[in-house]
Amino acid sequence: MSAPDDTPSWLPVPHQPAERILSLLKTRGTLGIPDLAKLLGVSVEAVRQQMARLQADGLVEAESRAAGRGRPTQIWHLTREGHARFPDTHAEMTVQMIGAVISVFGQEGMDRLIGAREDAMRAAYQDAMRGARSLKTRLARLAEVRSREGYMAEFRPEGEGYLFIENHCPICTAARACTGFCRSELQLFGEVLGPDVEVSRVEHVLAGARRCAYAVRPRARA
Repeated sequence: MSAPDDTPSWLPVPHQPAERILSLLKTRGTLGIPDLAKLLGVSVEAVRQQMARLQADGLVEAESRAAGRGRPTQIWHLTREGHARFPDTHAEMTVQMIGAVISVFGQEGMDRLIGAREDAMRAAYQDAMRGARSLKTRLARLAEVRSREGYMAEFRPEGEGYLFIENHCPICTAARACTGFCRSELQLFGEVLGPDVEVSRVEHVLAGARRCAYAVRPRARA
């Protein structure tokens, strides 16, 4: 299979057809077999065979969706096991460390640890923003940095601003154990993207969404 022309530049192209299907379902959400075939540039039958194998492995599952008067359309999405193929970095050890910090130093100690992490990230992100004058350029650089960190980030125009999307959360298990990590990142995005924009979270993995997404809009002038 050849790589689809619209594959995001930040997304490594998997070598195996099954891996590419999993990547598409991860980054685009639910898709039908014809949609997958078009994106991959292969036949519907080829995709159907791959989906049967992935379903047998417990990585994907299908649901029916009404499509007008015709037969319901079957769409596919990742299962919990499918999402687990995109690893949560050092998840078990991280949760153990969080528990240990809170046990020994209390919540105040945990907050100080999150603050130190935030300071290091702020310095790195601000360095990446040097010379970036437009909001689009700043978002492109933030997406590049976050993708290197494992967040599979991208952005696209939406309304008067942009939608900044993170298709994967490599610290999801840690964030479930301590929501301060998520609060910290939302504040940090607002700081590094500049005082002329507003950033709000509109989709959240911890709230049951398949991804985290942020609305980024120019701040109204006084």
